[in-house]
Amino acid sequence: MCGRFALSAKTRQIEKLVPSIKRGPDFEPRYNIAPSQKVLSVLNDDNSELQYIRWGLIPFWSKTESIGNKLINARIETIRERQSFRNLVKSRRCIIFADGFYEWTKNSSKTKTPYFIRLKSQETFAFAGLWDSWKNPENQTLRTGTIITTEANELIKGIHNRMPVILPNDLIPQWLSNELFYEELIAELKEPFKADAMEMFEVSSLVNNPRNDSPLNVKEILKTSFFE
Repeated sequence: MCGRFALSAKTRQIEKLVPSIKRGPDFEPRYNIAPSQKVLSVLNDDNSELQYIRWGLIPFWSKTESIGNKLINARIETIRERQSFRNLVKSRRCIIFADGFYEWTKNSSKTKTPYFIRLKSQETFAFAGLWDSWKNPENQTLRTGTIITTEANELIKGIHNRMPVILPNDLIPQWLSNELFYEELIAELKEPFKADAMEMFEVSSLVNNPRNDSPLNVKEILKTSFFE
């Protein structure tokens, strides 16, 4: 799954991924983005506009906002069957920008150790996502999204069996296109991003609390031997 991630990129790094992008809101570096918070995204609505949406999908037909807490991720193996996602695959795809994400491994002491996972190049990348528009009882429109996940690659599977779908840069235009998109791409994206292009390292338990949003969250903990 993907339950927390970071984005500290400069605008020019994001423009590199989507050259046709239209400047959207100014954004501050974030090191502990959590569900229900805003995430920086581009939707396949022909505008190529950089915008914020809320993380946690609320389908247009939902009666309540709380369903978004359960739909932060969508398994790629079942998105064409589940009611919440099957129509969105055809018409409402998006990308969500990140430069790393977190995963936790359970310890024998019942505590969890956090790890930060990123590209070795340390470049910004795009998660594959789905989005929808929902109107609350006050008739206000809220755009929300979910991050698609797949089986973990060799790097990550030692601590978790799932990982987000990271779009290769050359597939981003197709994912956002309403003309070039073909559903066979879903099968292609089931293959996890290459492990040899990624790195993973232990980070501080500060990230365990979503209120801690600091560069210290993504700083590697360097362990030294007692005998050194």
